[in-house]
Amino acid sequence: MAAVIALVDDDRNILTSVSIALQAEGFVTRLYSDGEAALKAIVETPPDLCLFDIKMPRMDGLELLRRVREHSAVPVIFLTSKDEELDEALGLAMGADDYITKPFSQRLLIARIKAILRRAELMRTPDAASDEPAAEPIVRGRLEIDPARHMVSWDSKRVTLTVTEFLILEALAARPGVVKSRNQLMDAAYQDDVYVDDRTIDSHIKRLRRKFREVDPEFSAIDTLYGAGYRFSGE
Repeated sequence: MAAVIALVDDDRNILTSVSIALQAEGFVTRLYSDGEAALKAIVETPPDLCLFDIKMPRMDGLELLRRVREHSAVPVIFLTSKDEELDEALGLAMGADDYITKPFSQRLLIARIKAILRRAELMRTPDAASDEPAAEPIVRGRLEIDPARHMVSWDSKRVTLTVTEFLILEALAARPGVVKSRNQLMDAAYQDDVYVDDRTIDSHIKRLRRKFREVDPEFSAIDTLYGAGYRFSGE
């Protein structure tokens, strides 16, 4: 069954051009010109992935994401302008899976969409693409990761992560104490030939820390090695 993509943008040229490109790749598209028009439909009939512009009238993309996250963990990619760095970071902190900066190539956008949909499907059905047994849980001190169920806990308290956050954490926890460069974390979380800049990985790490500190204000198990990358300390 074709994946359904909800595109929310007040620029009708973008709605039209992106929709044509997505339909050419076999996706089904639902188009909305503002957040208020999109919210009810997305909550009642969730698509497989959403593309949200940040700057929109009536309800902007950040508020739309906040409202959607009250009901659904559907993957979300933000479409942003080059002058919206703070909004990008805030959007990731609120639970977006990725962002892409305008102007963007249709090829790059489609590659990002396919990568996130593929990862989301693997998390829902971890054995669908392989006859191998499901991966065993990873236990690192107070951290427990269950790849088969896409579940993470700290001190037995559930931590809810997006697909991208989960894969970054899994890559770090797989080898405690070993420094992972941003490029290595990009490879773990974006397993396709998709360019992601350093800011995206840094934003995901900040969001991971924030989510763990919501269950443990003293959480400090993800270290920054300036100029080198990140590591899980295995505390």
